[in-house]
Amino acid sequence: MTWAEAAWFRYTAAMPNSCLYCHNVAILLVVYTLAPLPLALLELRASSSLLHSKLQPSVRHPAAVFLRCYMDTARVLLLTVGTLQLVSYPAVKAVGIRTGLPLPSAGETAAQLVVYLLVEDYLGYWIHRLLHTRWGYDNIHRVHHEFSAPMGYAAPYAHWAEVLILGVPAFAGPAIVPCHMTTFWLWFLLRHLEAIDIHSGFNFPLNPTKYIPFYGGAQHHDYHHFVGRQSQSNFSSVFTFCDYLYGTHKGYRYHKASLSKLKKMAGNNVEKAQGNGFNSGKQD
Repeated sequence: MTWAEAAWFRYTAAMPNSCLYCHNVAILLVVYTLAPLPLALLELRASSSLLHSKLQPSVRHPAAVFLRCYMDTARVLLLTVGTLQLVSYPAVKAVGIRTGLPLPSAGETAAQLVVYLLVEDYLGYWIHRLLHTRWGYDNIHRVHHEFSAPMGYAAPYAHWAEVLILGVPAFAGPAIVPCHMTTFWLWFLLRHLEAIDIHSGFNFPLNPTKYIPFYGGAQHHDYHHFVGRQSQSNFSSVFTFCDYLYGTHKGYRYHKASLSKLKKMAGNNVEKAQGNGFNSGKQD
């Protein structure tokens, strides 16, 4: 028995499995409270020169907006996820989520997490498209799009029905490939962090997620929020291949091409102006 397994045994020996499952609520609230905080402080405190990585630099949310978003979201999460955790343990037990020893290896955990990301991304893509139908948007998804310039605390900001609906693709992976409870916790921790990252509103040059193949990131999802109701692009939440496969990347590609063209034209104008100034100086 490894030290980790010994610690797990001591912690879980007298604890019902249903209580272990409910740890997800605490994990969710701790991650939601702490992970977006540095981003919020950066936006609130930093000077304009430090906001060069902000995707929509003209929009800076005041502290009151951050607080309202946090309080509203925490309330919805407690009422929806908290209630769901209390009644859904039989389903978790039925699909084979285990709590005993041995603990899973690092390789097993990593492989399962990759499967969960792929399953959640594919199912979430189609659910997201359904939420952008007229009825789905007007009655449910419009709440999440209240933030046209997203921020980390707005990642789970949504109608209570959307919070429950999006739980389906998140749970689908562990239902297909059952795992240990520790992997189950880690999966939801990873999913929360990923959601905060793509809603951060920042495109940091040294973000390690840039090295993940096909990962969309904040820039990819920020465009989806920027367009809002009319958006027919960038429905994928994690990777970008579904948008490429089903043709919902074209608006974003056109947007990026237009920005690149504008930057090139601006650069040419600057060079031309500098050249005219140099020639004028020679004539003088």
